[in-house]
Amino acid sequence: MQAFDTDVRDRIIKLVKGILEQNSLSADVTPSTKLVDAGLTSMDMVNLMLGVEAEFDFTIPQTEITPENFQSVETLERMVAAQLKLAAAA
Repeated sequence: MQAFDTDVRDRIIKLVKGILEQNSLSADVTPSTKLVDAGLTSMDMVNLMLGVEAEFDFTIPQTEITPENFQSVETLERMVAAQLKLAAAA
């Protein structure tokens, strides 16, 4: 299970860094880094949401699109992992 979690985390960090690079920003992105502190704007959050959906091939339920889930890589990772587990169980 550890490899699964690390893979999800690495893929999310890559998405965040890609958005920052598009904005000519550079930040040290760790699992606990607040995404707004790293430089992501509200439009970037929308792009991140779409990027997560494309990267992990699922649609984020409306109820999961909350500021709490998009606070950090860590919170986003928990939401993604939960959705992937739900999809696998279906």
